[in-house]
Amino acid sequence: MKKLNSIFAPALTLALLTLFSISATAQTVPNVQLKDMASRAVSTGDFIAAAEGPVLICFWATWCSPCKRELNAYMDYYDEWQKETGVELVAVSIDDPRSLSRVAPYVNSTGWDYTVWLDPNREFARSLGVNNVPHTFLIDPKTDEVIWQHNNYADGDEDEVYEQLLKLVGKDD
Repeated sequence: MKKLNSIFAPALTLALLTLFSISATAQTVPNVQLKDMASRAVSTGDFIAAAEGPVLICFWATWCSPCKRELNAYMDYYDEWQKETGVELVAVSIDDPRSLSRVAPYVNSTGWDYTVWLDPNREFARSLGVNNVPHTFLIDPKTDEVIWQHNNYADGDEDEVYEQLLKLVGKDD
């Protein structure tokens, strides 16, 4: 038994140290080239660097009902959130080339006042570890770091987003 402990104890210690050092490292937003709705190239890094307030990045798809419910719910509060926190919301469509043609008609029918980017090859989504949608990230543009993230959507999740926005801008008293 002592022999097993002497073999496994250092390995376990190393594994735990590695785990804690990985979890302590903040995730930053990678600089990826995408397209906007007018097929113009956009740089994720340039957009975030130019942001004056928090950036909320919401990955979605036209075939995803929870995604559309989430972004429609956020629209109800977006003007208020912008006035209070300066947030910029970016809806990143992960529709693939087969369904990409549905994005513009859907967005135009909703009246969303968001920036919309297209990520048909999911390069940006993969770089942030998005496995399924909806997946939302709150970014601090001062540090380029992911402050908070949320996967999936249920009615009322916008309250948590609002709390996180207030916390980021120091208005959570």
